[in-house]
Amino acid sequence: MNAIQIFDTTLRDGEQAPGYAMNIDEKVRMALQLESLGVDVMEAGFAVASPGDFASVKAIADAVKSSAVCSLSRALEKDIDASAAAIKGAARPRIHTFLATSDLHLKYKLRISRADCIKRIKHAVAYARNLCDDVEFSAEDASRTDIDFLCKALDAAVAAGATVVNIPDTVGYSTPDEFAAIVSAVMNRVRGIENVTVSTHCHDDLGLAVANSLAGVRAGARQVECTICGIGERAGNAAMEEIVMGLRTRRDAYDGLSTRIKTEEIARTAHLLSTITGVRIAPGKAIVGANAFAHESGIHQHGVLSKAETYEIMTPESVGMRQTELVLGKHSGQHALETRLKDLGYDLDETNMAEVFAAFKALADRKKKITDRDLAALAESRVAAKPSDAKEWKLESFVVNSGNHMSATAQIALVRGKRRVQDAAIGTGPIYAAFRTVEKIIRHRFKLEDYRIEAVTERRDALGEVLVKISDSKGTYRGRGVSTDVIEGSILALLVAVNRMLEAGK
Repeated sequence: MNAIQIFDTTLRDGEQAPGYAMNIDEKVRMALQLESLGVDVMEAGFAVASPGDFASVKAIADAVKSSAVCSLSRALEKDIDASAAAIKGAARPRIHTFLATSDLHLKYKLRISRADCIKRIKHAVAYARNLCDDVEFSAEDASRTDIDFLCKALDAAVAAGATVVNIPDTVGYSTPDEFAAIVSAVMNRVRGIENVTVSTHCHDDLGLAVANSLAGVRAGARQVECTICGIGERAGNAAMEEIVMGLRTRRDAYDGLSTRIKTEEIARTAHLLSTITGVRIAPGKAIVGANAFAHESGIHQHGVLSKAETYEIMTPESVGMRQTELVLGKHSGQHALETRLKDLGYDLDETNMAEVFAAFKALADRKKKITDRDLAALAESRVAAKPSDAKEWKLESFVVNSGNHMSATAQIALVRGKRRVQDAAIGTGPIYAAFRTVEKIIRHRFKLEDYRIEAVTERRDALGEVLVKISDSKGTYRGRGVSTDVIEGSILALLVAVNRMLEAGK
């Protein structure tokens, strides 16, 4: 077939990277965007890992209607049972089971023989196939597995009923030529391989994940496992956007192979991931970085202005990078704002729309021009918080005094339903003083894990976007706040995180 299936594992392998953990609501939101992007399969998680993982896989399976949803499982009945139960509500369920096949893993991790390995593969795949029609088997550490044994292991998986067999470069050890040879051997030597889909799953420890994945495609693989922006354990996975645009831009080099990905959704998907996790996209990141279509050199600028193709091999619009912005101001109405937000991918309910419009009007009184990036920041800050709830703490007022020869003091009034609480605290700086005051008011101790502030746009009246991560004994919680006042934005971001923390602690 000429279509390469895109298997996205952002929500499983990607989320295992430090700093990328998401709660259930965030995972479902990300899953729905991946569905809009057009991924063929999304790996929702590792259902047996914890009750939280099971719940998130189930929630995604219930929410997604067009993409296949799968759960990862070790080659164990209890894992497979958990996966089957979690994906039961999916329109297109898949169980993904794996077992290491390299002698290194067999000897030192699993402590089993090659013969035992084959038996486990047969049993796990057959067991899974009795519970689900679509079963994928992965030979963990395939790139360091003896090729004869790898083919024998995949023989066993296909014979037991696997519909997909995956060849992972688990530790990013392989090179493109080596990896292509492995895939080629599997395509030529595994019995019944013509009846199943061969997949790749490459890690980026040597910076070769995308190159290896594309080499695998050239050798016959028809599914690529990848993540948005290449996130994942250690150095990460193959970056989906690079694979997709590589195939699209160089169709001549890949025999006309293509994907079903709606490339215009790529930038929005990457930015949503960044928004949810609070991890910035590197400016120089291929395809979706801020500098991906920027040209500073005079020679480059002249060439691009004369004919874009001189220095651009794809258009910004082809990946959803906007080149023009409609500027709204204080005289703009709610309908104009709602229309613009829909263009940017935000379809807010009536309550959230009213709150974003109020924030927009307040911002318009402080800022002459409001751009798309300002609007996205306002919308994200509202989406990040739940719709108005009487049980949530909200900011009523604050006063902060600070100077280089005095301790900072903060006085804050918060409301929760009909209850109003005011308190004050001293800190080594205005933000610290404000956070200590909030902690006193809510009477729940927390640890500040991360704090970042960024200017959304340029100029002195720029909207500031604050990202806060806090933790208590039960978990980690993120918050986002925007304001032209960085202290107000910081308090708003903290309250989003605090309300999530208190909700989780019930």
